[in-house]
Amino acid sequence: MAARFTRAELESYRGATVPDLVGPGLRLVFVGINPGLRTAALQVHFGNPGNRFRPALVAAGLLGPPVDGVPGMTEADLATLAAGGVGITNLVPLATARADELTTEQLLAGRVRLEQFVTDHRPRVVAMLGITAYRVAFGRPRATPGRQPEPIGPAQLWVVPNPSGLNAHESVASLAAAYAEPARAAGIALSASPDRLAPSTGWLDSR
Repeated sequence: MAARFTRAELESYRGATVPDLVGPGLRLVFVGINPGLRTAALQVHFGNPGNRFRPALVAAGLLGPPVDGVPGMTEADLATLAAGGVGITNLVPLATARADELTTEQLLAGRVRLEQFVTDHRPRVVAMLGITAYRVAFGRPRATPGRQPEPIGPAQLWVVPNPSGLNAHESVASLAAAYAEPARAAGIALSASPDRLAPSTGWLDSR
């Protein structure tokens, strides 16, 4: 059963952080905008059962279906990703209720943080989850989704849809298709057939 929190309990996690997921042989890192309050409370990236990140990873072939049927990422899921060369970090480490609460200054500082992360851990591919945050943080207001023309350090840089349920323009299938592309570019083995999934068609930037 998913953990339950009162609104007051969740608010107490405002400004909390979640440790980066980094394992040996890191090849692909997904970059969230920043943790939500429930994610911070659980201390599990994308642990909110309403977030579509895990279902999209299953459809893309990066994770298997949940054994217990409970939605949301688990510590076991994170261990599986890390063992397969997949990591997770955030552009801004501090938890908020919504990503649109972040300031431009925080997003710009997040770029510096991400560049240092790439220098330290040297993934092959970086996949940023959200086009609007990317445009602000990297000063590229006309950037379009997909692989970006400029790398970030030694890594390819991709921008892919944010998996938030607020991002109504995307389905699990389109999210999965978008996530499979940078995974293939990073040399990650996929257990599904993402080529059969619907292509991404654009999105809103929300969690």
